[in-house]
Amino acid sequence: MNDIKAVVLAQEYIKAHHTDIEFSVENVCSAVGYSRRQVDRLFQKHMNITLSEYINAVVLSESAEKLLNSDNSVIDIAFDSHYQSHEGYTRSFVKRFSITPKEYRKRQIAIPIFTQHPANHYYILKEGQTMDTTTICTVTPVNRPKRKLIYLTSKSATDYLSYCEEVGCDWEGLLNSIHEKFDTAALIDLPDSLQQKGISKIAAGVEVPIDYKKTLPDGYEVAELPECVMLYFQSEPYDNLDDFGKYIGQVFKAIKNYNFERYGYKYATSIAPTLNLGAEPEIGARIAIPVESIK
Repeated sequence: MNDIKAVVLAQEYIKAHHTDIEFSVENVCSAVGYSRRQVDRLFQKHMNITLSEYINAVVLSESAEKLLNSDNSVIDIAFDSHYQSHEGYTRSFVKRFSITPKEYRKRQIAIPIFTQHPANHYYILKEGQTMDTTTICTVTPVNRPKRKLIYLTSKSATDYLSYCEEVGCDWEGLLNSIHEKFDTAALIDLPDSLQQKGISKIAAGVEVPIDYKKTLPDGYEVAELPECVMLYFQSEPYDNLDDFGKYIGQVFKAIKNYNFERYGYKYATSIAPTLNLGAEPEIGARIAIPVESIK
């Protein structure tokens, strides 16, 4: 087993078993067949954190969702997260999210929820993927009202990899923690109206209702967007988790070949962002393009 496969196997075990009563670091290492020291070394090499830090990020992020989506007491959530006391859980929560569990439940602000991306996906993106066959893509118009865009800019990013290399990867979990969002966090092409000198057109963001007024995370900006139609291009679902890049590529191909004018639309990228919503096996890859009706 190579290093990457070992890390992915450990990630899969953690995802499937971290809620088990008997879950432990030792069980993860046994599932991989490596020693604790070896697994820590591999996680530090490919994930930039130790195995324990990774597990902690997973259970704390899940506990944050329970704080908002359940009526369970903080102490019950702490015990479910493998903590032995309210105090220990609170210290870890504050260390990761800079807010206490009680205050988070009350204020419901954006926090950097941990996103469990398989370690090999970085290398899949770097190498690129192509699909030999053609997949079906659906196109669905969605009317968007006047709204706000919460976004994080970059200076020189040109794609997902270069964006994450510049600003880090916390943006996805943080933006997805905003419960008022219209859709999941996306890598976006900024509209002409928001492009500035010295920044790239590549950013990350989510759309939220026009009356959203909560405190923004450090470094993030907010702008109002006019009403428009978003054309959602969506691929078929897929089985292999590692095929995400192929399906995103197929959606880009479908957009390139789509005759917008034939169906009464024209691009409106000057007023609203293009949203690359990524891909998930259950729903496929999705990209949303802002358009206006041709009068």
